[in-house]
Amino acid sequence: MSITPIEIQNKEFERAFRGYKQDEVDEFLDQIAKDFEQALKDKLNLEEKISQLEEKLSQYQKLENTLHNSIIVAQETAEDVKRNANKEAELIRKEAEKEAQRVIDEARYKASRIIAEHEEIYKQAQIFKLRFRSFIEAQLASMELEDWLQVENDDDELETRDAG
Repeated sequence: MSITPIEIQNKEFERAFRGYKQDEVDEFLDQIAKDFEQALKDKLNLEEKISQLEEKLSQYQKLENTLHNSIIVAQETAEDVKRNANKEAELIRKEAEKEAQRVIDEARYKASRIIAEHEEIYKQAQIFKLRFRSFIEAQLASMELEDWLQVENDDDELETRDAG
């Protein structure tokens, strides 16, 4: 059981012959009561401060846990974003490769068509050249024949006969 400052102040001792001086004892008890009262007030203040600090500590621990969880969520989200970005980049790369291959294949097809057309035109030009050469040679051969000259001489004779 603890003693209170009021109990100290109200404490009375029996009087004895040759005892202590009552005024000094009363003054000492008053001083002890004041000091004890101050000590109790200080104790209550410190207990209240401890309680407040423990409450703040609890809040800070909750905040720390929340921040820790937020950091973990942020890291996981960043990893997800990174994974998704890598997947998307890979898809874009594959699509670009497919498109590039399609363009290359189309260009090769067009080039082969152009080459085939060129070869066909070249063949036709060769055939035309051969036919034209044959035609020219035939014309030259026909001009070199003397029948041609004879027909002309016959025409001259007919004209002189008709004129005469």
